[in-house]
Amino acid sequence: MPKSARDILLVEDDAAIATVIIAALEDEGFAITHCASIAERDRLLAEGSFGVMLTDVILEDGDGLASLARVREQAPDLPVIVLSAQNTLDTAVRASESEAFEYFPKPFDLDELVHAVRQAWAQSAKLASDDPEKPGEGEGETARMPLVGRSPAMQTVYRMITRVLRNDLTVLITGESGTGKELVAEAIHELGSRRTGPFVAVNTAAIPADLVESELFGHEKGAFTGAIAQAIGKFEQAHGGTLFLDEIGDMPPEAQTRLLRALQSGRIRRVGGRQEIAVNVRIVAATNRDLAPMIAAGTFREDLFYRLNVVPIELPPLRERREDIGALAQHFLVLAAEDGLPRRHLTPEAIARLEQRSWRGNVRELRNVVYRLALMAREERIDVETLTDIIGEEVVTATGGQRMVEEGFGPALAAWLASETPPSGTLYHRALAAFEKPLIEHALGRTGGNQLRAAELLGINRNTLRKRIGELGLEPDRFSQTS
Repeated sequence: MPKSARDILLVEDDAAIATVIIAALEDEGFAITHCASIAERDRLLAEGSFGVMLTDVILEDGDGLASLARVREQAPDLPVIVLSAQNTLDTAVRASESEAFEYFPKPFDLDELVHAVRQAWAQSAKLASDDPEKPGEGEGETARMPLVGRSPAMQTVYRMITRVLRNDLTVLITGESGTGKELVAEAIHELGSRRTGPFVAVNTAAIPADLVESELFGHEKGAFTGAIAQAIGKFEQAHGGTLFLDEIGDMPPEAQTRLLRALQSGRIRRVGGRQEIAVNVRIVAATNRDLAPMIAAGTFREDLFYRLNVVPIELPPLRERREDIGALAQHFLVLAAEDGLPRRHLTPEAIARLEQRSWRGNVRELRNVVYRLALMAREERIDVETLTDIIGEEVVTATGGQRMVEEGFGPALAAWLASETPPSGTLYHRALAAFEKPLIEHALGRTGGNQLRAAELLGINRNTLRKRIGELGLEPDRFSQTS
């Protein structure tokens, strides 16, 4: 029987996942044809047309992504949605370079998948009558960037990276120090269409305030004391490539104005110069600061923020992706060996102990710790005892009377009790509020002040959350610009 645009081809060898997807799509009125192999997929495509194809990457007879070229030969306009348990940046980029309509790492949100199928089906129906302009083919092999981790938090980052590879939209990367913001900027450059151009990074926080403009835009001879020759700025150096502006939140107000003008016009003027120079650069900016209060205080231009924040990418702190710590530690041990340090390996118990630490310095701190372990360990095998001998027990922090220790909440609670002398009869409620307030603030911060999503993240009723917000005196609106 000939297929119609309402027919969906599902290529999935996991029967449980296939059953769930089929049920959800049939509820939407789609007709599903299911197979579990590449060979069966090719046979079905040869027999008739489909509106959308969903395919896993690892199938019983091969790589579903690697074999998409045959799909393109048979059905060049067929929207393809890729599903994968191989949750790496490489897989996400391969899906993007194959011009997949969407990529979903497992486990995925079923509602989001159904929504993507509806969108793909609408595109398929439109392509049946239109001759679309297709994006250019990617060139060369996928660069392998040092972004390690398969946690759900990193999957969001990978998906955002793949969405900006085929355009020049300005990207603003936010996250704590040490989370790897420059690595993300490098990945966007190396995997995107500007890979053949220069990647120029400048840390605006490391430049004296009176030299920021000269560093970015260059200067003419005699423009100021010490300008003994003409200098080319970072904008001109990055022409045809990517300019990475790190720690953009520390840029002086005067330089912010010049930067905004350059972004708006695509032209710069060297300090002391009269001629405007056209530049063709992609801007990727990053900051570890919360720009919302800086905008309110007038220390960061709101119009510059909106110019930079076209595509926001938020990097999670390491404590919110603990499942990646083992892979990161092993990755850094390999790098340490390549750098000439002894080859070591961590026992599972040692990795579990590393996962319990707070990592306030994030991935950068973990890297330094692993290098120290590689240097100081006497044996190739690093166990818990060796780990503790070299880096010690984590027992610190006294922020707000709280302490993060590897044993869990018990010692933290003990530290709080030691610092508090609540009136009789109030201890329980005061301790509950001390724990609950930062927890709710964290959920609101992660969801941009959206109470419904915050309640879902916490796993509590929305009305309960709203009540506790009022009782604790929290203001959800102040989180609305920091998601």
